[in-house]
Amino acid sequence: MNQQTGLRLPSFFITEPAPCPYLEGQMERKLFTHLAGADADTLNNTLTHAGFRRSQSIAYRPACDACSACQSVRVVLDEFKLSASFRRLIRKNADLTATICPPRTGREQYDLLRRYLDARHEHGGMADMTPGDYVAMVEETSVNTFVTEYRTADGALLACLLGDRMQDGISLVYSFFDPRVEKRSLGTFMILDQIARAQANQLAHIYLGYLIEDCRKMAYKKRFAPLQGLGQDGWEDYRPVREK
Repeated sequence: MNQQTGLRLPSFFITEPAPCPYLEGQMERKLFTHLAGADADTLNNTLTHAGFRRSQSIAYRPACDACSACQSVRVVLDEFKLSASFRRLIRKNADLTATICPPRTGREQYDLLRRYLDARHEHGGMADMTPGDYVAMVEETSVNTFVTEYRTADGALLACLLGDRMQDGISLVYSFFDPRVEKRSLGTFMILDQIARAQANQLAHIYLGYLIEDCRKMAYKKRFAPLQGLGQDGWEDYRPVREK
C-alpha cells in the first residue's frame, strides 16, 4: 500500500507481442492491471493521469519494444475555443437531445453499434462483438462510468458515448454512431458536446486516449487543440512529431 495516498498498489502484467492494429508491420505489447474493489475509481484516476486507458475492468497502456507512436493526449479546457467549422457542426446537430445514462445496455444500443462496426470497422478487433460482449464493455465497470445517448426529436438513437468521470475531467472510452448519417460528423460532435459539458462544470481536461500521427483514424484528435501530451517529464503542450 502507498503510505502517502493509502492506495493499494496493483499488480501489473504485460502481454505477449501481437500485430499492431494501427501501424502495419509493427508489433504491440500492453502493460495492464485490473481495476477492482473499493480503490478502483481512485486507481483509474491515477492510471489515467499516467497515460493508461480503461477497457471494462482493465487499465492498460502501450509497452511496445520498438515503437513509441502512441501518445496519450488530453484537451486543455480552459484554453479550448470553438473554430468556425466546429460551430457549424454544432448548429447542424442542434436538433439532437443528449441524455446522460447509467452504464446500462439494451438492444437498441447494440443494434446501433452493430451498424457502426459493419460499416466502419468490419475487419477491426471489435468486428465480432456479440450482445454479451457489448454488455461486458459497458456494464463491467468498477469506476464512475456513464453513457450519453444522442437522439432525434422523434426518439431515434443516432449516437452513443461511453465515458468515465475523472477527478479533473472526463475520459472518453468509446463512441459509435449511425453510419447512415455520416454528414452529421457525429464522432466529432460528441467530443465537442463532452467538451462543452466539462467546461460548464469547470473541469480541466478531456482525455482522448492515444494519438498516432501516422494513423488517420487516430490522428484526428489533433483537431481539438490545445492539447497536452504525456511525455517523460509529465504532461506538456503537444506538438506534432515533425515539429519537435
